[in-house]
Amino acid sequence: MQLRTPASLVATASLVLAALLPTPADAGSRAGRWAAPEQAPITPGVQMFTRGAQCTGNFVFTDAARRVYVGYAAHCAGTGEATDINGCRNPSLPLGTKVRFASGATAATGGTTVGRGRLAYSSWETMQALGTTGHHICHGNDFALVRVGRKHEDKVNPTVPFWGGPTGLAGAPGAGRQVHSWGESSLRPTTVLSPKTGVSLGTTYGGWAFDAYTATPGVPGDSGSGVLDDRGRAVGSVSTVAVAPFAGSNGVGTLKRELAFAQRWSGIRGLRLVRGTEPFAAVP
Repeated sequence: MQLRTPASLVATASLVLAALLPTPADAGSRAGRWAAPEQAPITPGVQMFTRGAQCTGNFVFTDAARRVYVGYAAHCAGTGEATDINGCRNPSLPLGTKVRFASGATAATGGTTVGRGRLAYSSWETMQALGTTGHHICHGNDFALVRVGRKHEDKVNPTVPFWGGPTGLAGAPGAGRQVHSWGESSLRPTTVLSPKTGVSLGTTYGGWAFDAYTATPGVPGDSGSGVLDDRGRAVGSVSTVAVAPFAGSNGVGTLKRELAFAQRWSGIRGLRLVRGTEPFAAVP
């Protein structure tokens, strides 16, 4: 569901102990690492261009070497048709492919470049290298990571726009559970329509994905965008536009499974989700 457009976010001892403890916002990083959320141009929801194909970033990740990544859908680097969703068979651009972070892109313009990175992991590339088979994983595991260029890392904040969080990581939400998302498709004339809320319709592909119906629904260009549950936990990334069980619903990859697969096979040591620096609020 990528969109092709023109290429163009007490006692002294107690004080010392508090300073040494990880902050609740990011247990994997030192305090003060991230840019202020209101000033950071590279955040969850940032527009990402891969050879002209525009998608939306989901969440921020880091590793044992403190490198910074933004996640999106593996098919955003796919070289086939927009309807190609079999990650075990459909071709992808190679690791190292340049990706541009942008803001304000529309169907007519490429927006403002706010940073650059390179494709560092693709579930599609990995499954093909491993010889993975199986309908569920091949269609549900749609996750990739773009490593942010070192000189752009100070522009990053891990907080989801509008909603805050993520507060952690969780599995696919059951049917009827509330979900929230932020899409940054360049088809939208304004970000007023970017925040979305709705409900999970239940799991698909043996738990590797779930369907969600939101208002507004995800559209081409929203691929990769993150989905939060009713507690602000990261649960998925938008993968497809669905016509069933409800027209306008979206297929969403189950992030917990996708990340576990990446942690096992990506070769990125210490890969983990970064929590937002701002609290989650279902009604900001």
